[in-house]
Amino acid sequence: MSARPLYVQLADIVERKIASGELAPDRPIPSENHLADEYGVARLTARRATQELRERGLVVTVRGKGSFVVERPPVQAATEGDEPTEE
Repeated sequence: MSARPLYVQLADIVERKIASGELAPDRPIPSENHLADEYGVARLTARRATQELRERGLVVTVRGKGSFVVERPPVQAATEGDEPTEE
């Protein structure tokens, strides 16, 4: 059994699906109820996993519509020199 909380483990699973392209940008992720049923966790655990994904910047939630994968630039495009500097 992992020492990591279940909601973090579930968020990691969904993050891997996003990274692999299984869950595409601008498309919804499975609902909290669906995640709870599919992975055998409580709905509150699925809700916390969705919150974790929002905190990681991977999804946005639209009230009444669901949570959607955000459009992300390729990781290779972000370099340290691209960040704005304060003058």
